Amino acid sequence: MKKRLFTPGPTPVPEQIMLRMAEPIIHHRNPEFMEILERVHENLQYLFRTSEPVVVLSASGTGGMEAAITSCFGKDDKLLSINGGKFGERWSRLGETFTGNVLEITIPWGTAPDSDELARLLKQHPDIKGVCLTHSETSTGTASDIQTLCQTVRSNSDALILVDGITAIGAHEFHFDEWGVDICITGSQKGLMMPPGLALVAISRRAQDAIEKNTAPQFYLSLKKALASHKGNDTPFTPAVSLVIGLDNALSMIREEGIEQIWDRHARLAAACRTGCEALGMRLFSSSPSNAVTSVWLPEGEEWEAFNTALKTDNGITVAAGQDEFKGRIFRISHLGYYDELDMLTVIGGIERALYQTGYEFTVGTGVTAVQKTLLQEEMKGAALQD
Repeated sequence: MKKRLFTPGPTPVPEQIMLRMAEPIIHHRNPEFMEILERVHENLQYLFRTSEPVVVLSASGTGGMEAAITSCFGKDDKLLSINGGKFGERWSRLGETFTGNVLEITIPWGTAPDSDELARLLKQHPDIKGVCLTHSETSTGTASDIQTLCQTVRSNSDALILVDGITAIGAHEFHFDEWGVDICITGSQKGLMMPPGLALVAISRRAQDAIEKNTAPQFYLSLKKALASHKGNDTPFTPAVSLVIGLDNALSMIREEGIEQIWDRHARLAAACRTGCEALGMRLFSSSPSNAVTSVWLPEGEEWEAFNTALKTDNGITVAAGQDEFKGRIFRISHLGYYDELDMLTVIGGIERALYQTGYEFTVGTGVTAVQKTLLQEEMKGAALQD
């Protein structure tokens, strides 16, 4: 049985990228690799919509988040963190570990942050040095209005703005320079269509100044060292060479399709997936759905273990489970990275089969029909706009 991956990381890797990474290894301190890295740096700027440096770290996205905290801030620096899921919580825990001074806004899972509450706290705490935001909360399938949140911070504070863009970059519209972001992180195994192992960190001029002045202890995950090496298209330590070479291919594919077209594609796929789930009688979990991953409640009476076994073992489809208190109550479907319209028909068709096998009552074909109609309507809108 063919296995199909619909998790929000790792995501499917195109065959041409896997083949490129399988080529004989090269040394990372020679001109051939530096030429590749130069091209990667340039295309990462295109991806993030920035003229500032984007450094490549051999780490997961969490490594990029840790690098941002330890490189920009010192002990007792006050951070504000918005916690609306596992990854907003991660910002808080990182801040507590390295600065010991975090003001946390906790919001219900599945909801987006309120800019008015953010503005109130920034005015109340003028000593806040950094604001930690999550663009697409992977654990809940929730998107935040990062543009508005950045405007709120800029209007009420001089704090640095740190954005977890790990499942947002390549899925949601994002403009690093225009929106005034200071640090944004993504991971290779998300919208970049790569295996795990690389963190990509965009760094503003303000953040570069803070990094230069910061005297807090740091070593391997030092953005100061990464920035110094970036100037010569180099890395401070041995990079994950094969992954960087694969990233070169992935970024070329992104550039060829066009970032605006990629944002549109993710919006179409997300809309189709949500429509298909709702047509089957399943409720969306998030009130502000992400274009990277759709979270849905299991139908009443359905048991996660039985449903997941039918979906994965009998139909070859892997989705992501819920986390923490929502484990066994929701599941998450990815449409992030290397997916197209027919993939949405496939995953909803597989979900229909699994629901049927576990005794859920519905009209067979309802979900697939809804996906097909949504996609065809979007195609007709696009054709009308082109005319």
